[in-house]
Amino acid sequence: MINLFEVAETNKMIEQENLDVRTITIGISLLDCMDHDIDVLCKNIYNKITTVAKDLVKTGEEIEKKYGIPIVNKRISVTPIGFIGSNACKSTKDFVKIAKTLDRCAAELKVNFIGGYSAVVSKGMTPAERLLIESIPEAMKVTNNVCSSVNVGSTKTGINMDAVKLMGEIIKETADLTKENDSIGCAKLVVLCNAPDDNPFMAGAFHGVSEADCIINVGVSGPGVVKNAIEKCKGEDFGKLCETIKKTAFKITRVGQLVAQEASKMLNIPFGIIDLSLAPTPAVGDSIADCLEGMGLKSVGAPGTTAALAILNDQVKKGGVMASSYVGGLSGAFIPVSEDQGMINAVENGALTLEKLEAMTCVCSVGLDMIAIPGKTSSATISGIIADEMAIGMINQKTTAVRIIPVSGKDVGETVEFGGLLGYAPIMPVNEFDCSEFINHGGRIPAPIHSFKN
Repeated sequence: MINLFEVAETNKMIEQENLDVRTITIGISLLDCMDHDIDVLCKNIYNKITTVAKDLVKTGEEIEKKYGIPIVNKRISVTPIGFIGSNACKSTKDFVKIAKTLDRCAAELKVNFIGGYSAVVSKGMTPAERLLIESIPEAMKVTNNVCSSVNVGSTKTGINMDAVKLMGEIIKETADLTKENDSIGCAKLVVLCNAPDDNPFMAGAFHGVSEADCIINVGVSGPGVVKNAIEKCKGEDFGKLCETIKKTAFKITRVGQLVAQEASKMLNIPFGIIDLSLAPTPAVGDSIADCLEGMGLKSVGAPGTTAALAILNDQVKKGGVMASSYVGGLSGAFIPVSEDQGMINAVENGALTLEKLEAMTCVCSVGLDMIAIPGKTSSATISGIIADEMAIGMINQKTTAVRIIPVSGKDVGETVEFGGLLGYAPIMPVNEFDCSEFINHGGRIPAPIHSFKN
């Protein structure tokens, strides 16, 4: 039974501490849309998405009014298009045609993003999946709301280094094709290891083939709430600090559970999972960096940062799983640079480097996220950064990702402005020692020994 104190507490979290539901995402299977004719396939995709998700935005707005809970984004994820287009697509232009269809759906339904322009190639690539990957730069140029992801590794299969090398080249090409808008195409493209099938967050969201025909996944957020809770623990031991974060995460997740159940009932679509990731925004007071600095760090990047992030991530998960039986997606703490004012400040004051961010990804939810680097960075260097991050995910049996933006025409000391939730970012320096010989080995890095559990 919810009492008046809990109602008042939730209202305070919303009004003063930036608590929000970051996204309601409908996952939609496109398996029944497949056809040998590209025009028929695109028509099937458009009809399926616009039918299933026709009331998504309206439902989100009604829940916001009913409960006073901000729902920042309404999104859609679909079955990886590299699979769906395998029969019909004979060229990159065919895949771009699907991307435009997805973008038309997003515009028609007024959703923020649609994810699933994706390929899962952790062990090898089909000809169609290679075509999709090669089409990504053009697809990101000609669409506004389509997000793309490529899964290049997993703990079970190892890392597909041919795909890693290709993605370094694709990211460079995407940056160049969208250079008029500060290479923003790369902000809609992510490379993953151990990608989850039920992630509601962009740019890595897609609807896994093991999922139901359609599903509701909700992502909650609340760095500001956690930060305020942490500040009340100054001088306390780590046991008290951890307990406080855990209880706070429980309260945040219960808000998401309420929204998920309500959306499921109103849309008559099954509830899937709650992703309880702490996702920051550029708004002051809505920062993961502030949470870490609240534990006693002078700045994110200082010694102790990785330990502090490990505490935050683990306690968020412990509190969340008590609040909902269906926790999934990524769940934990995102550490994007451009979307977090505290992270931006740490980069600008020299406390946070790319290497320290990589170390932090060993214990957080995802990986190197929304990091702007010099446009002159080579594709081999980008592939090397991807390979390092994929290795962390493979060995540690966790999801890791790279969303990196080589901003054409810009260098260290300059900034890039993306706007909205994507924020802005200082251009970070990159280690310029060459790794091309390593990347050019090709083939597949084998799965680690601990993957053989069956």
